[in-house]
Amino acid sequence: MRVKPSVLLSLLAAVGVLSALAVRAADAPASDEKVIKVVAQRFHYTPAEITIKRGEDVTLEFTSLDFLHGFKVPDLGLRVDLPPGKVTRVHVKADKVGNYDFLCDNFCGSGHEEMNGRIVVVD
Repeated sequence: MRVKPSVLLSLLAAVGVLSALAVRAADAPASDEKVIKVVAQRFHYTPAEITIKRGEDVTLEFTSLDFLHGFKVPDLGLRVDLPPGKVTRVHVKADKVGNYDFLCDNFCGSGHEEMNGRIVVVD
């Protein structure tokens, strides 16, 4: 059996589209998750304080405006790079009430040590 090149190209294009949609769906937060947008820019995060409820599914959607910043929450075991111009999603679900400090862990200049914030988990 011989397949026409045009049919083969159409099938390959369809597989590519379906693969792209599957990847996009995997990156998107679940519909019942709370989404919080966070901007990283030398030398701060906006917002710098994020409040979530204990046990709540939250997706933090980061956008870096100017540099390859890092996002690290040592007490929650979270760490991710934030490439400029790209949305980076981080899933957070804290099971314990408390304050969790976060910081930029990619050196971004003379104000780098001031680039930090806090996740506050409440009942």
